Amino acid sequence: MKQRPVLTDYLKKHWLLVGIFVCIFLASIYPSLGSKEGPLKPEYTCKYGAVSTIFFISGLTLKADSIYYTLRQHRLHLFIQTFTFIFIPIFTQILVVLLNTFRIDKWILKGLITVACMPPPVSSAVILTKASQGNETAAIFNSVLGSFLGIVITPLLLLLNLGYTTVVPLFGIMFQLSSTVLLPLCLGQCVRRYTEFRGHNLPLNTISQCALLFVIYTTFCDTFSMPEGGLTASDILVTMFLVLLIQMLLLTISFVCAKSFKFFSPGDVVCTMFCSTHKSLTLGIPILRIMFHGLSHLSEITLPLLVYHPTQMILGGLLVASMKEWIYSHKGKRPPV
Repeated sequence: MKQRPVLTDYLKKHWLLVGIFVCIFLASIYPSLGSKEGPLKPEYTCKYGAVSTIFFISGLTLKADSIYYTLRQHRLHLFIQTFTFIFIPIFTQILVVLLNTFRIDKWILKGLITVACMPPPVSSAVILTKASQGNETAAIFNSVLGSFLGIVITPLLLLLNLGYTTVVPLFGIMFQLSSTVLLPLCLGQCVRRYTEFRGHNLPLNTISQCALLFVIYTTFCDTFSMPEGGLTASDILVTMFLVLLIQMLLLTISFVCAKSFKFFSPGDVVCTMFCSTHKSLTLGIPILRIMFHGLSHLSEITLPLLVYHPTQMILGGLLVASMKEWIYSHKGKRPPV
């Protein structure tokens, strides 16, 4: 009888993490349901439904003064973008040089370098920051800024690091970002400013996290639906280990470095940790398919990005509760269960 309240409290506290693993399990059973062009049509319901919902709720809940304050946090933005586009590619190049001594497939190592050049996503880092009670406004700003910068910077980084480059579909990406992020965000701000609706009677945070779970579910459906393309079990296991190692190192480095700056609040540190280490699958897969179209090693190059995207969500889910407690410990309060 004593174990039931403990289990209930744990499930309430870590329900997002539990939901992530449930999504992975369901996706593994019937991946075609939520894969691209499947019955759930995630190319529309996820991109224009779940993601737009996340940013509409963010726009509805963001206060104008927090937006103005965030725009003036130049050092925070500079740190995140520098870590994303400069530190991670250099760090990965050095790591790849060390890994070459272990005779790992060179195309998988090229895939790791490709991942390092990618911009941040626009949904997962925002929701994980919000769920951890971090600086949500800064997370939104830097995710959007990083995605736009990636249109120009990512091809240049690929050229410098791999000798390959590609023409990024500028109009298509700008339309996607505008329609799924900026428009819902502005719409939420307009509703907040010109109406009395604030969603007080609605569990907005829970709705946002459920939308993220749908994004995670469809991501894993795509992952499980991908053909192996000649990959061996050892290739997949080595890639999973390397991606997990890289992400844990980057999360630790980002957290420790950001925490060392006294002008960053705990909420800024959490925002920095998620925003500076996450990489976009949405922009990454089209770039890889354009760059390496017809190449027999496309599956090996793509594998690290396919593993990186869901791994960052799992690790993020594991960190949410501890990051929330860490932020509240600095406020002298206990986080709500």
